[in-house]
Order: sequence, then C-alpha cells, then structure tokens
Amino acid sequence: RGYLDDITAIGPRTVGSPENEVHTVNYLIEQIKAIEVESTDAHKIFIDVQRPTGSFSIDFLGGFTSYYANVTNIVVKLEPRNGAKHAVLSNCHFDSVPNTPGASDDAVSCSVMLEILNTLSKSSEPLQHAVIFLFNGAEENILQASHGFITQHEWAKSIRAFINLEAAGVGGKELVFQTGPENPWLVQAYVSAAEHPFASVVAQEIFQSGIIPADTDFRIYRDFGNVPGIDLAFIENGYIYHTKYDTSDRILTDSIQRAGDNILAVLKYLATSDKLAKSFEYRHGNVVFFDILGLFVLAYPARVGTIMNYIIAAIAFLYLSKKILQPKTRVINNLKKFSTAFGLTLLSWISTLVTVLIVAVFISLIGRSLSWYSHFYVSVSLYGTAATAKIILVHTLAKKFYYKNMNEQYLGDVFFDASLLVWAIALTMLTQIGLCSAFICTLWVAFPLLTKLMIHKEFRQKGTTMKFVMMYMLGMFVPYLYVMYLSWTVFEMFTPIMGRSGSEIPPDVVLAGLIVAVTVILSSYFINFVYLIRSTKTTLITLTTVFFVTLMLVCSGIFFPYSSDSANPKPKRVFLQHISRRFHDLDGNLVKSDSGIWINGFDYNGISHITPHVPEINDAIRTQCDEWAPFCGFPWILPVHFMFRLVKNWYLPAPDILPMSPIQFKVLSKELVPLNSMRLSFEVSGPSHMSLYIRPREGSTLSSWSLGDGRPVASVGGDYFVFYSHGLQAAPWRFWIELTASEKHADETVSLAIAAHYFFGEDKKSPQLHALMERLPNWVFSSGWSCTYDLFVF
Repeated sequence: RGYLDDITAIGPRTVGSPENEVHTVNYLIEQIKAIEVESTDAHKIFIDVQRPTGSFSIDFLGGFTSYYANVTNIVVKLEPRNGAKHAVLSNCHFDSVPNTPGASDDAVSCSVMLEILNTLSKSSEPLQHAVIFLFNGAEENILQASHGFITQHEWAKSIRAFINLEAAGVGGKELVFQTGPENPWLVQAYVSAAEHPFASVVAQEIFQSGIIPADTDFRIYRDFGNVPGIDLAFIENGYIYHTKYDTSDRILTDSIQRAGDNILAVLKYLATSDKLAKSFEYRHGNVVFFDILGLFVLAYPARVGTIMNYIIAAIAFLYLSKKILQPKTRVINNLKKFSTAFGLTLLSWISTLVTVLIVAVFISLIGRSLSWYSHFYVSVSLYGTAATAKIILVHTLAKKFYYKNMNEQYLGDVFFDASLLVWAIALTMLTQIGLCSAFICTLWVAFPLLTKLMIHKEFRQKGTTMKFVMMYMLGMFVPYLYVMYLSWTVFEMFTPIMGRSGSEIPPDVVLAGLIVAVTVILSSYFINFVYLIRSTKTTLITLTTVFFVTLMLVCSGIFFPYSSDSANPKPKRVFLQHISRRFHDLDGNLVKSDSGIWINGFDYNGISHITPHVPEINDAIRTQCDEWAPFCGFPWILPVHFMFRLVKNWYLPAPDILPMSPIQFKVLSKELVPLNSMRLSFEVSGPSHMSLYIRPREGSTLSSWSLGDGRPVASVGGDYFVFYSHGLQAAPWRFWIELTASEKHADETVSLAIAAHYFFGEDKKSPQLHALMERLPNWVFSSGWSCTYDLFVF
C-alpha cells in the first residue's frame, strides 16, 4: 500500500507534465533499483527507460489517428541467471487523466506490479522464462506508450503472452473481461493459478462489441504485437472513476491483496509453463469461461460448447416434438394450442419491452433522466415493477378471456413448454452465430428440462402443492442463481457508465431495456404459475401501486441524480474549456474570432441541473455549430462529438486567453505531386496535447499523409482527427498531407484546424475559468483547462 500512497501523493500525472515525466519516473526507478539490490542470485534484473516516438490509427471512438513523441516507458526484465529466450509481459500505466489522482486507474496496478517484482526477485526458485514489467506512461492518451513499446522496444520480440492490469472502477474484485485472441491455454492458466477467480466470457463479448466507450492496452498488444493476453480491471464503484475522488484511501487493502495474489500466481504459472515457449502451437480455438460466485471458474473449448449446445437443443426439440405428436389423433389440436402459448409468451415479452421503453422515454422527455443514478432501487421500483406487472397482466387476461374453461394444469404445462422452446431456439441461434455467451441459454434449457422430466407427474396433479413448488424451485436454482449473479455484475458496470456516456443516448432507455431483459429471463419459467394459481389480483395491485408511487416521486424530482456524500460520492461530470478561436480565410486574413468558456455535461442531462446555480448559463448562449468548419469549429480533445449534442452544451462569453507558451504553426512547403495532387508540409510547436482537424473541401480528397500507416482514417461525420501528445523535450512536430482535387475545385482544397490544450502549468486555468468552477455545486466533478483553436484554409 505504501507504493500506492506515494504515487498518488505526486498528484495528477498528465502526459508531458513534470509530475508524470519526472517525479513519478524517478520514484519508480528508485523503487525498482531498491528491489534489484535485494534480489537473489537466481535472477537478473535489467531496467530500461524508453522514450518512443510513433504514430498509428485506431477505430476506437469512430476512428482517428494518434501521434506521440518522447512518451515514457519504464521497462524491467526479470529473468533467470542463465537468461531466457521467451517472456511474459505484465503491463500497467502510471499516467492519469488530468485533474485526478488516478489511484485505481492505474496507480494501484503499478503498485501491485512493484510488489510482485519484489516477491519474484527474492525467490530462490529460478523462473523458466523472463517476466517483463512495463510501467507505461501514456495510456490515457489513448494507448500511445504501449504502442511505442510493442512496436519499437527490442525486448518486445520475446513476449509470448501478456497480462494487462486496468480499471473501470475503484477497487473491488478485478474482472477478467478479455482474453485471447484464441489461445485457450491462457484461460486455462488463469483457471489453474488464480486464487480468487472472477471472469466472464459475457463481459468479453459485451466489451468487444464496442457498446462500452472504453479501450485498453490489450488492443495494442493484440493488434500491433500479435500477442495473446489476459485483460483484468477493477469494476466496483465506477461512479468515481476518472474523478478527483479516485484516491488511494478508497481502495481497500483486501482488494489490493486479492489482485496481488491472483496476478502473482498467474505470472508464476506462465513464467514456468512449457506452453509459453510454444504458444503458437496452442493458439487455435476460443474458450467459454465463467466463474461460479467467485469460487472457481468453469472453462471449456468453444467447439466443445458448440457440440454440447446443439445436443441439448436437439434433446429439447425432441422432447417438445414428442409432446405435440402424442397422441397422434390430437396432433393438430396440440400444435394449435402450443403455437398459441408460444405466441402469447412472445407477445407478453414484446409488449412489456414497448411499455417500459415508453415510460423511459417519457421520463427522459420531462427532464427526470438518471433519477436512479444515486438510488439504484428507484430503477427497480420503476421499470422492474412495470415489466413484471405487464407480463403477469398479459397472461392473466389470456387466462380469463381466452382460456376460460381450460384445465389449469394443462395450461401450466403448455406454457412451460413454450418457454422451453424459446430458450432452445435462442440457444441454437446464438450457437450458430458463434457467441460463447450461449452457455447461458444452455443453463436455461438443460436445468428446466431436467426439472420437468423429474416432476412431470406433479405438473398434471390438480393444485400447486408445496412439494411441487419446492422441487420446481430446487430444479431452477442453478440457472436463477447464476443469472442473478451475472445481472448484478452487469448492472454494477453499466449503471455508472450511464453517467459518462454522453448526451445523445437516453440512459433511462438503456437501463430500462436491461431491466426488461433480466425480468424476461427470470420470469420465463414462472409464466406458467399465472395459469396454475387462482388469482394474480393481489400481485398486480401491489406491483402497480409501487410503480405509480415511484413514477410520481420521480416526476416530482425528489430523487436527485447526483450525490456529494464524502463516503460514497456519485458526482456529475462536467468539462469546461476556456477557449480562444480564430478563423482564417484562403489569404490568411482573420475573418472571425471569439473566446468563451465551452461547457460540456457528460451525461444525458447536459447541464440542466447546474443552470440554477450559474444563471448566466441560459438558452441564449447554447453552442452553435459552424457547419463549414471541421468538428463544428470546436476544440474536441478526442473525437467524441457524435456522443454529445451541441444543444446540450453552452458557450459562455469570456475574455481572450493569452498562453505563456502559444502554439507555433508554420507551413513549410506546398508542392505539386503526380496524379494531380498537392502536398502540404507543416511544422507545429506547442503544449503536450494538441488536436489536428482536417476537412477536405468539395471536390477534394485526402489521399495520403505522413501519419499512421500513410492511409488517412476518417472519423464519424467524414472529418479527420489527429490526437497529438509529447513528453519532455520533444522536437517540433512535422507532418505532411496530400490532397487530390479536381480543377474546378482547385482554389480551396482543405480546411485545417489546430487546437492546443493546456492541461497543466501556468496556462491551465484562466481566472475566469477558475472562478466559474468555484461556483459549481459540490456534487459536480469539473475538469477544466484552457485551449486555443486556429482554422486555416489552403
């Protein structure tokens, strides 16, 4: 824990700042050298400080290109005394986002790695392979330092597998949420070695689908190093992730110990495994893996899962076919009744989804979005009760008006079979498209089918006896317990994300959809009880009452979304940029300039809750898009424009800013090149963070440039975005772009804008920006900095 306290005491560690490039680097080297002195003769320790320069393109956040210069990596190699040909990599990052101490993201991981290095180096037992510890200093700049290491460092060629230590929350259990690609032996290594396993292929498939706006160094090692690995992250309390509240005292010692135990065990296992040296021989095939309540992990090859899934689905289909086809004289009648039950089951689920989403849209439209953000029970009382009541209501009405005189036991039987068919179809479809998460459907087919076969006689007896209910619940125990456990993990991850997912997507719609999905899953084999019990009136009245009371309370605004509770804060995130903008024409003349504080709320509510505290922020100063300028003429630090509505942010007039270290932008040359193209060369000097925005004019095409792999990658909307950062003592940034234009559009070929972002030092905050941030309520976490924006036409 001492390492963690020392690193966070340095303060925010933004790339390029003395805190990141000097103080943290010196501290880590000092600790590593102290560990080296106390290491045993069984090992050798090598230390290297790498400061790479490079560029790459990535399809994260809609696609952009990254350029970095002199970012910092501290690389430590622990190897047997006689050397080693192969190595396993352990990666953390010591930089943080601006304005945060970054305890969980990712100082705690670097602290754990120092402890592991210390433990392994003192062991008298030699390792079979080397362990490389990478303390990378530019992950928050969208994975730059890891790219510099894996593509340029001489030790990178020896790496056969890696473990990446990350955070999406503050403390708790670290979740294995990505593995591979392929290489099932890595999952087996985790299963065999981890003392406190917590892993899910469901989390992997959710994360890799791109619906979570985040990424890790895992992508870099996978895509640019062609190395397989394991990605772990702390996921608890994501409400304070990337905020000032991410402090070392909020991370429990038990969490640090647990992570250390797991990672040390897995690293030792890999560093002594024969499979590491021959990893290419074991690379084929995916793996299904999931933990059981954190006690142990089940893992098996995906191809085995595919066979098992199809067999279980086939047994279910055979069972259902037999039910329909016997006796032969009633096949048509059986089929008709079964099809009706199947249709009613789907109808109840679809109508439930539509009803609950209508409620969620209504809540969003009246400005009460995120009422559950600080009170999760509100979402259950609002959307959970509505979903459950609607499902019960549809089947109650069907029982009363459509199945008037039909045998209750028969109805209970047929609706159980209808749910079984739905799950068997889902199992077949998910297996067919190759999702490993299909194992959930396997549970919901195998256990209910087994239960039904065991108590089929009780199904036909009149009345729902206690024995029947107990046996039924016992048979359903495993799938219900697992889905509730998994659902809690999903909600623990997704609920905080809704507070930082932008202003475009209504979070109530997302959360309501998740709650409906969980309700449908959990209710699927209890629909039949609606037909077995005498009345659902009391249940419906209770659920409806809870729903309407909660709805009225939400509409009244009694549930405030955010919290400043010091023990458990759930702040609203706001970005403020004091910007000066200058727009130039083709001749270099200044045609427009302004300055102001650009205010972005990071959730769907925008800054509606802040306006009463700062009255001058009103509808008259809503941000206006300059359609002719790339990215609407505003200095986005990342290309996240598609996640935010400009009508949900404000541009408050403020005095011009005059940085002590202003940006220097030069055109070095313009030259014609073959194929009717023009090459423009530039030189830029400025702060550690800059953004380049390019928009080819009508009739022009950006055909190539000196960045990435030479092929320009457009962002969402068609403009081009380049993220630039540098460490200490970087040379001026030189680059060129090449454009192809038709003769009739040859006058104005391209609009190019450059933004300079001042995240630290004397230029960071103007007096006006500081004064505005001081006026914000205490339930707001504000991140503010100054920047300039210059647009040119060529």
